[in-house]
Order: sequence, then structure tokens, then C-alpha cells
Amino acid sequence: MSLRVFTGLCAVLMALPLPAHSQPLSGFAPASAEQQRACEARLADQPTPAAFRAHLKALTDEPHPAGTPANDRVRAYLDSVMAAAGLSTTHYPYDLYMPSPESAHHTDIALVTPTRQPLNRQEYVHDEDSFSGHPALRPAWNAYSGSGDVTREVAYANYGRRADFERLDSLGVDLDGKIVVARYGGNFRGFKAKYAEEYGAAGLLLYTDPADGGYTEGLPYPEGRYLSASMIQRGSVLTPLGGDPLTPDGPSLPTGADADVNRLDPADADLPELPVAPLPYGSARKILSRMTGEAVPEGWQGGLPFAYRLTGGSDLTVRLKVDQPKELTRATNVVGTIEGTAHPDEWVILGAHFDAWTFGATDPNSGTAMLLTLAEALGTLADAGCRPARSIKIAHWDAEEYGILGSTEWVEQLEDELQGGAVAYLNADAAVSGGRFGAAAAPSLKGPLLDAARNVSYPGAPDDTTTVYDHLAARTEAGDRLGDLGGGSDHVGFYTYAGVPSASGGFSGTTPVYHSAYDNFAWYKRFADTSFVYGPALARIDGTLALRLANADVLPYDVARYAEDLRDHVETIATRAAAKGLSFSPGRLTAPLDTLARAAAAFEEARAERLAAGPPPNADAINDTLLTLEQAFLHRDGLPFGDQYRSLYASPNPFNGYASWMLPGLRHPVETTAPADTLDRWTAVYRDAIGTLTERVRAATAQVRGR
Repeated sequence: MSLRVFTGLCAVLMALPLPAHSQPLSGFAPASAEQQRACEARLADQPTPAAFRAHLKALTDEPHPAGTPANDRVRAYLDSVMAAAGLSTTHYPYDLYMPSPESAHHTDIALVTPTRQPLNRQEYVHDEDSFSGHPALRPAWNAYSGSGDVTREVAYANYGRRADFERLDSLGVDLDGKIVVARYGGNFRGFKAKYAEEYGAAGLLLYTDPADGGYTEGLPYPEGRYLSASMIQRGSVLTPLGGDPLTPDGPSLPTGADADVNRLDPADADLPELPVAPLPYGSARKILSRMTGEAVPEGWQGGLPFAYRLTGGSDLTVRLKVDQPKELTRATNVVGTIEGTAHPDEWVILGAHFDAWTFGATDPNSGTAMLLTLAEALGTLADAGCRPARSIKIAHWDAEEYGILGSTEWVEQLEDELQGGAVAYLNADAAVSGGRFGAAAAPSLKGPLLDAARNVSYPGAPDDTTTVYDHLAARTEAGDRLGDLGGGSDHVGFYTYAGVPSASGGFSGTTPVYHSAYDNFAWYKRFADTSFVYGPALARIDGTLALRLANADVLPYDVARYAEDLRDHVETIATRAAAKGLSFSPGRLTAPLDTLARAAAAFEEARAERLAAGPPPNADAINDTLLTLEQAFLHRDGLPFGDQYRSLYASPNPFNGYASWMLPGLRHPVETTAPADTLDRWTAVYRDAIGTLTERVRAATAQVRGR
């Protein structure tokens, strides 16, 4: 479409009423802002509850774990929807070393003494839930469990956190050769297995206690939304999460591909050896209620109606059998693209995985359905003349549930392209499960994300003057509106390995059905989003943010937020170090942060002044510099706890897997009480990184000012 026709279309669209809560657009010159507002007004009417509902129902028709024909059928659906929306789609196949879902049938758990009794590993069938009796449902299992067949005494380890195992050791509880029973919560399940193995356990059984989302909080499913006696959380125990375990140094391209792939021998890969399996609490109680040892410490008692104990005694034995072979298995990402008109090699990427443990209505396919709804909306806008200046990619990742495999391999394969042109990555894993909006983001995306939330009406509000931002602001403090990214999903490779500014957010609610057979369309339409309105609302937020990042004359990064957040994180490290009795001198970073704050303020002032006069003629050069800001935190040699983590700014907590660790190069020596000179060395590394970031901000400012 010619510029003249596009401008005429925008003039028509500008006559449409704009939301009363419209805000000035950061990064846009006045004429560009008018065109952008016109396209955003068009976007507001596109994502519909009917479209979101239809996609979610189609995606969750059958269980579709990675590596199954059912998951291939989901992938074909993604292809067809995006192609119909006008996106060009590309497949990215990988051969990944992972277990087959058939492993679920090769696991057995039973009481042996004093009563021989097999233990249930599958959810009950309910008349109210037509999905619960689906013939393709498998018993629950844990991916990347070790194989083994052991019959042993048992011990209870609370949540299986590092502190819990240390407490057991201090109490004189010997775990050597025992089967450990631990409840879900508090850390990533893979660390429960890691610590159990380190303390000499012969096996690990995991269950969700009713104190953590069961009848202590509300009516169990199917009468209510909460955990029932047969509900089981599946999940991977691969640690750390993040890519194929045989190819830590590059993408796991298909066998026979032109590129050489250096795969480790499985015997040399750091894979769990301990047999691990999950249980519902209805089965776990048959073990826990028979234990006769000492009472548990304060805070370890769960919600079952008897006293919890540390050990079972010699009269109580349990058999755990797991046979879980692994092999190279094909997984394929699907990436759709709306090519940019001016900068096709600069990408705004939105993504969610599509493989699920069972039906995956909330996790992950609420996010998948949202992205398909958004793809259709963006395709309609492109046909109407609102094609983005930068390319927008909508990515569907495979094999996330087994260990964030598909997206990590893609990041490794396209690292150079991402570091040269990726504007942002917006993640949508399990993105819609209720009505409470929240998000976590890199500093540079916090301002733009909040601005997008100001532009979208909150579903269910009395009128359209109440925005999603208003809803968020009413229940949060100003400095805590958005969180910091941790681990556990597909943003990890983009953010902590490649240095791409990332965000992850959505509308959430209580989801005790996590990774169970009840995470299906029947549960979703009763308890998650009965009107299917929050998926379209998130599509408007993510779509608005994506279009602004794609169309801005000068990238609208929240540059000032870097110094603000860094200062808070340094103070947190100092407080933590003092609590540990360690010597840490935050003053060594104060002056560099002050300098960064002044440089960032000068840039934002210069950007606003320059854009008021129109797009700068050297906008491409300015944006090239801005694209390098996040990469100032990349430490190419990796962090002390893993080469796959390279961001000095943020990483997953290496001791629980999910939570965010800010300034991890400093946090790690604090948490491991390393020698003082270790902290000193890392402080110097951070001074250099802050200095590099400041230099790049100053360079962008000089470019804006035409120097």
C-alpha cells in the first residue's frame, strides 16, 4: 500500500473516538503518533471473546504432551490459523534428548508393608467434567526422572527446599537409602530431586498438600475450583531448566542437518539419576498417615488430619519403580511473521509454548489462544494499512514443559540475529487464568508496558474509563506495579542468555489444577474466565505494546528505569550481605549509578525534545545504539552457577529455579558466603557493566542531538 493511501486511511481512522485515557506516546513524533493512535483504535475492536474461546477449545481438545501425534495436530492448527491471518510461518525443528510420555505407563508406586497396596496415580473421572475420562490421559509422571526399582523406608522433607534438607540433617535424620516424600511448593521440583539425591535418598515422591490450594482454601473440584484428593501435578525435574541437555553449547539441530551438532554422550550429561514420581494427596496420605517417627518441626505440618512425622519406621516400606528411557525426539517451533515495512530485520517477538502435560487450558494454551487471537487482529490491521514498520513475530514453542527446550534452542540458533535486531520478547505462558493483571519485565520495558495497560479498558468495569492500569494501581504501590523476571518459562533464553529486553504478564487467578488432568476447558469455563474476556484484553495490551515497539520513530525504552531499579537491587544485596555478616561496599557502585541516572535523564529529555520537531534523520543509528543497552549486562563467560546464564542483571534463583535473582553475580557469593575478595571482584565487574551502559546511553543522546 502506498504512503498516500496509508495516510488517507489513518485520517479516516483518526475520526473514530479515541479512549479518554489516551496518553502521549513515547518514541513517536507527532505525525507518527497520530497514525499509531489510529491503528490502536482499530486494534481495540479486533480481539473478541468468541475468537479467544474458539481457539482455546480447539487447542485443548485432547492431551498433547511434547513428542506425541496430538501435539503435532495442535501445531497444524497453529499453522492454519496464522496462515489464514496472513502471517508467513516458518518451522524450526530440533532433535531433543527427552523422554517419551509413554514413560507414564512404566512407573509403579505401592505400599509394601505393613499392607500391600498399589497407589493411584491418575485423576478421578467426574460426570461434571467430560474431559476427565479422555482415553488418551496417562497416569502422572515426572520427565527426566532417573530409572530404578527400590523398596525402602520413607522420610518426610516438607517442601524439599535446601533449607528443609539442612534442617533434617541438623535433626539427625539420615536420608541415606530412604524414599523421601516432599510436597510441591517453595521451589522448582527439579531442585527437590537434586537435594534428595545429594543427601543420599533412594527415591523421591512428590505430592500437593491440601494446605496448598486444597480444602483449607475452598471447595475441591469438581464442586469448587480447588485441589481434590486425586489431582496430581506433573512436571519435569531437569535441572537447570533451559535447553536440550546434550547440546549446551549450541542448537540441537536435526540429525542429518548440514550443520555439525556436537552432542554429549548421555552418560556425560548432568541428568537426574534419582527415580522420581508424583502422587495425589489421596495416595500420599496412605504413606504419611502410617509414619511413626518424631513429629515434624513447626511449620512442616500440612493439611491432612493427622500429625506429620519425619520418618516412617522400619515397618513401613514403599516401592517406587520408574523405567524412563530417553532418546532423540523431534520437536518443532512454529514462528509466524508480519514483515516490517521499513525495518524487517528488527523484530518484536511474542511467544508462548503450546505443548501441555495434559489438556493445558490455563498452562499454556490460554496464552496460545491469546496469541492466535492477536495474530488474527494484527493480520486484519495489516490488510487495512496498519502494517508495522518493524517485523512482529508470533512464536509457538515446543517442548517447554520438559525443560524450556524449544525456545532455548531457537535462541541459540538465532543468537546473532537476536542480538542485532530483537527489540523485545513478550512471553505469554499460562497468561489467562483469572482477572488479576500483573507482569514482570526488564527495566526498559516497564514504562512502555504500563503505558499500554493505560490504553486498554479493564473487562467488567462499569465503563471504559477504568483501564487495566487503574485496576493494577488500585491494589499495588507505585514502585511495585511490575515485578522482575525470574525463571521457569520461555523468556529465560532471550533475557538471561541473549540479552533481549523481555516481559511476561497476563491476567491470573488461583489455579490449583496446575499440570493436572483437570486443567481443561471444563474447569476453565467454570472457574478461570467464564466470559472469556481477559484473553482479548491481554491481546489488546500485548498488541498495543508490540505495535508501539514496532512503529516508534525512536525506540520507547524506559531508559531512566535502569538506574532506578539498579539502585534498589544494590540496596537489597547490601542488606542481604549484612544479614550474612559479609563485607560488601555498595558505595563503590553509588557514583556509577548516579552518573547513569543523569545520563538516562538527559537522553529521555533529548529524545522528547527532538521528536517534538519530527522524526530524527538519523533514527536508524539511534535505534541501533538503543538495541545494545540490555547487552551491556552480558557476561560472556557466564555466571558462577551456570554458563547458560550470562546476564549480570537478572537470572533464575539457582537454588529454587523459579524466583528472580537480581544482580546474580553479587547475589551468588552472598548466598554462598564466599570470601570477601569474591564480592570485590564481582563489584568491579558491575562497575564496568554500569559504565558500559552509561557510555551507550550517552552515545544515543549525542546521536539524538545530532552530534
